[in-house]
Amino acid sequence: MGEAKRRKETGTPPPGKPKSNKPLFMGIAVLVLGAAVLGVFFLTASPKPTSDELPVASANAEAFPAQLDRYGVSVGPEDAAVVVREFADYQCPACGSFASASKQLKQEYVDTGKVRFVYFDLPLQQHANAMPAAQAARCAGDQNAYWKMHDRLFESQTEWSGSNDPVATFTRYAVDLGLEERRFRTCMTTELHREAVEQSRQVAMQLRVTSTPTVLVDNIRLTRPGWGQLSAVVERELASKAQ
Repeated sequence: MGEAKRRKETGTPPPGKPKSNKPLFMGIAVLVLGAAVLGVFFLTASPKPTSDELPVASANAEAFPAQLDRYGVSVGPEDAAVVVREFADYQCPACGSFASASKQLKQEYVDTGKVRFVYFDLPLQQHANAMPAAQAARCAGDQNAYWKMHDRLFESQTEWSGSNDPVATFTRYAVDLGLEERRFRTCMTTELHREAVEQSRQVAMQLRVTSTPTVLVDNIRLTRPGWGQLSAVVERELASKAQ
């Protein structure tokens, strides 16, 4: 018996079309996208400087030993009211994410004389190219281009992090920045600044800093390194010292 004839004789309605899952999938996608947007907002939005959620110095916390700053690389006035210090690894993805916040800090607070920023090298053992990268920034510093190389290394992190010849890559960056190629390459191949980087790493060990990035506003350790929390804590500390 044909299907049409069977339905006519038995009164069975024709089979309906299978339900589509497309609306369900679209709804899930919208929820996921919304959650992602909210996540980015909470990481980057600046809390109020008076927010109770902002980190504070631990009880009986001592001031950061400022004499150790000479082992990092600093920018900004020596007498700045607030000092921000970062312990980081150029090959660390989380440090790469924080780099935009430190760059904005320099533009809005360091360049205006309100804050001094100190960057400490903490190359981690599991990152093979972290040590060469730290040396590359310091070699560029010999030609007054430390911060330009610093920014370039973080911006291009995914390009060189797995390189088998990081010196060649970093030398190319140096040329792009207008540095003298031979001088830069010699600095890299002789590891001229390796000892300085190792001393910076020793500072981190002395202070029991083991993770990157570790960011301190004076003696206050950020719990969620990013522009939102960084700028809010800086504003709070500037305000408290202006009273």
